[in-house]
Amino acid sequence: MTQTNSRLIDEIARLATDAASVAQGARREAETLVRAQVERLLADANVVHRDDFEAVKAIAVRAADEADALRARVEALEERLGMTETASSEV
Repeated sequence: MTQTNSRLIDEIARLATDAASVAQGARREAETLVRAQVERLLADANVVHRDDFEAVKAIAVRAADEADALRARVEALEERLGMTETASSEV
């Protein structure tokens, strides 16, 4: 009788292990399908990748800094030339 109970318990344990493996496989399959669907939706919506966004953002920051520096240089040159704000707006 103990052998029969032992075999039954072994079979139940094996069945539970197999069920867990099937559940993990199904979960991975579902994640893959969802990921593919989301990527397709993002591509259709023309959403940029984070890396591309960060690169363009860095370029914009550099351009803004350069524009500020050039603005300061122009103001300094205008000051050296004796140009006032009203004189520069008339040009």
